[in-house]
Amino acid sequence: MDGQLGFDGENSLAPCLIKNLFEQGASSSSLNDSGRESRSDLKVCAVKAGSMMSLAIDNVGGLWMWGNVPPQDSEPEPRLSFTSIPIPFPILDFHGRTVLKVACGDEHVVALVAPGDIHKDNSYDVSVLYSWGNNHHGQLGLGDKESRVRPQIVETFNQNSGLTVYDIACGAHHTALLTYKKETQKGPSICWTFGFGENGQLGHRSNKSSSIPEPVSELPEHAYLVSVDCGLFHTSVVSSEGYVWSWGMERGLGLCPDVNFTEVEAGDDSVPRKISAGSRFHDPVQVSCGAAHTVLVADGGYKLWSWGRGRNGVLGTGNVSDCYVPTRVFWPNELKPEKEEVADADKSASTEEIKRLESKLMVMERYASILHGSIFGKPFNEEEDIPYSLRVSGYFDMGKEWGEMLESADKSQLMRLQAFYEDMIGRVKDKVLQRRIQEIMKDCFQSSAPKH
Repeated sequence: MDGQLGFDGENSLAPCLIKNLFEQGASSSSLNDSGRESRSDLKVCAVKAGSMMSLAIDNVGGLWMWGNVPPQDSEPEPRLSFTSIPIPFPILDFHGRTVLKVACGDEHVVALVAPGDIHKDNSYDVSVLYSWGNNHHGQLGLGDKESRVRPQIVETFNQNSGLTVYDIACGAHHTALLTYKKETQKGPSICWTFGFGENGQLGHRSNKSSSIPEPVSELPEHAYLVSVDCGLFHTSVVSSEGYVWSWGMERGLGLCPDVNFTEVEAGDDSVPRKISAGSRFHDPVQVSCGAAHTVLVADGGYKLWSWGRGRNGVLGTGNVSDCYVPTRVFWPNELKPEKEEVADADKSASTEEIKRLESKLMVMERYASILHGSIFGKPFNEEEDIPYSLRVSGYFDMGKEWGEMLESADKSQLMRLQAFYEDMIGRVKDKVLQRRIQEIMKDCFQSSAPKH
């Protein structure tokens, strides 16, 4: 509708090839030695999509943009009127410098650009952060609320700042990024946020917006943050140690205010909340936020976890309910049996039985993961947490296994078990008491009712 699909026309339910990509002119970084354009050698190496715009980075570091974009011939003003451009066009403001990463919100864009050479291992000595688009909440980080039609350098992170920006993300109207000090070479990280903060998504202990980048002070000082991303109104980061923090709308989960909370406290979080009672995820790769849900890639890319708003099945857990804790996402072929030759008459019944068993196993694993996380404070790992006797013989001596576990537990683990037990007993007592009060009130009303 606004050209974000790369062609002029109606919406499409099927993938369509963008036939005219790179045809409107090559980026200034896409020139050969003789100065002539070499579009035939260009390839897309990264893409990003906002609400109504799309962006791509080519293999020589050029940035392309299409959809509902800032007008290219307008003067700066408090709020821009965007223009629909269905054909990808190059952003020429970086003068041949390599665009490393790009992110976009509803109507703003940030780009990380390397002004110098890129090393063979894809590392770089310095980087410059640019931003442009609508700025009515200060989401460009330029110290004011005036919109920009062209990329502007965010001076907080200029070449003399002593900081290297290495990851960037945009929410609907806010921006988050990660830096480390240049001399430390991937030492302790700082997460910076700016823009719209009404739901606590900036993590600054308030619901105020900010047009100046400010660090999220409540994160651990010595952690290296692997990745950051933003939903519409929440922000998430994951550390190299495997811990995830989120903040913003509805307890930092981004669930949106119409969520039906039953057993948990509602409300926005303006400081980072450690997800799932501090559960640690092995070898985290990336955290990624949808509008109101979050996905974590861990185990070096072999496992997925998701949580947040579950409508339309976006969590990939087999249902459409909201989830307050990380839940394992299974690939469609993850539980498929080895191929066997089956008679045609038996194939249908066998397939249905396999599907039923797969569904049952997924439910059991989700249940085990939630229960295990509540008791032990970490996700369930089927390779480590199933007792040895049960794996080997199929027999489980519960008393013996629990006795050995308690003997080897340290003080913090024992305190967690005690807290879990007391909380469980307390909830049972509360529900029994509540039910008893309801019965007494019912009897009271019936006895006081006028008799005819």
